[in-house]
Amino acid sequence: MTYSTPYYKIGLALDDVVLWFAKVCVLERQIFDFLGYQWAPILANFVHIIIVILGLFGTIQYRPRYITGYAVWLVLWVTWNVFVICFYLEAGDLSKETDLILTFNISMHRSWWMENGPGCTVTSVTPAPDWAPEDHRYITVSGCFLEYQYIEVAHSSLQIVLALAGFIYACYVVKCITEEEDSFDFIGGFDSYGYQGPQKTSHLQLQPMYMQIPLDNN
Repeated sequence: MTYSTPYYKIGLALDDVVLWFAKVCVLERQIFDFLGYQWAPILANFVHIIIVILGLFGTIQYRPRYITGYAVWLVLWVTWNVFVICFYLEAGDLSKETDLILTFNISMHRSWWMENGPGCTVTSVTPAPDWAPEDHRYITVSGCFLEYQYIEVAHSSLQIVLALAGFIYACYVVKCITEEEDSFDFIGGFDSYGYQGPQKTSHLQLQPMYMQIPLDNN
């Protein structure tokens, strides 16, 4: 089944653009989360990539259930990114120095941008404090043009904007598909068994034919 409504095609194109851009952005974020050993964001990004792929499939194949599932996931995705923003800005009782939340308390790593942010200068401190693990180096970071927590906040803010745009276009595409299917069912579709074309009627009228048979008088 194909949909020829101009507004649907526009919504489909915009939804594809948003989905592809969201996929590129989350892949970029996934790379830096891997470099920073941020296991909770890595897991969340992986799930998001899978859902985005399913959303693309549903959009291309006109599957409203896939698009609806993508829209529902976006609500959870926005919630997660709001939490990440609050975590790095230390809203309430949250602290960005807590290892348990983003690294599952597996490592003491922080965001990759902490040491590799724009303009950051990393200096090793020797001797290391007694509480520092032997397999970790103790450093100080200075001279950053932008602190790492604000870079992480910018990443999450971008994901929220893309998620809101994707949610709006996903709802619009589902609405268009539903309306097209309703109208398609209303006219009976293209069912060749139920459809009967106009029948041609003949304008010729049958006339009786008379034959004269000669009679033999003998």
